Amino acid sequence: MNQPKVIVVGNEKGGAGKSTLAIHIAVGLLYSGRSVALLDLDLRQRSMARFFDNRKAWMLANGQKLPLPVEPDLGDGKALARAGEEEQLARFEAAFAEARRLADVVLIDTPGGDTALSRRAHGLADQIVTPMNDSFVDFDLLGQVDPVSLDLIRPSIYSESVWEARKNRAIAGGTPIDWVVVTNRLAVAAARNRQRLTDRLKKLAKRIGFRIGPGLRDRVIYRELFPFGLTVADLSNDIRPVAVSLAHVAARQEMRSLMVALGLEGAEAAFDASE
Repeated sequence: MNQPKVIVVGNEKGGAGKSTLAIHIAVGLLYSGRSVALLDLDLRQRSMARFFDNRKAWMLANGQKLPLPVEPDLGDGKALARAGEEEQLARFEAAFAEARRLADVVLIDTPGGDTALSRRAHGLADQIVTPMNDSFVDFDLLGQVDPVSLDLIRPSIYSESVWEARKNRAIAGGTPIDWVVVTNRLAVAAARNRQRLTDRLKKLAKRIGFRIGPGLRDRVIYRELFPFGLTVADLSNDIRPVAVSLAHVAARQEMRSLMVALGLEGAEAAFDASE
């Protein structure tokens, strides 16, 4: 049997847009016909898990049928967050084993911080997708820059964590981990600061070996569909909980480009701009 692909959405900084990205990757994969298992390791917030709870409730209330993932049981998130690392890891390993049995793709959303669960998930990844806001505040977790010249000095703490996961994978003889960094919440207007950031990101990519994915705009649609458990891929003549505009078409195209960059064959079709 083929082993499922493991995709980890990770960044040790909170508020980078990990859950939004994970949700769209999951829905794109579901529409491509793959079975997807979700593990939400942000034990207190559980935004990805709550999104799919919203999706089930919206479907039931509106008589609609939409693709759904499988969600192996991690137990009560808040209780597990208070448990010791040993118990957390044991619950995760059991849920991960179940996910591998049930799905073609295992998608793991990680918390904004350095935890034992997050480190373990990164070590299991075939692909790590890291969203970062269009800011040197977020870049600081990937690389340190000189405060005077803004020249790149060295990789930073999150890059070191990913490097450790890659090193351990290589020692174990596994396939290399594909790491993709996506600039998130881009402002509509171009700015000198963004060019500076892009230049440093490219230099860091060459130095430590990640790919740069297409950036995502700061779009209201990504947020306003969340309460319904829907994405732009779900919008159709029958499913329109919000008014559809050209901005929604642009959001579809944006997500389509991301699916292509991640190499998720078939997932890009879910975001074809057909409105």
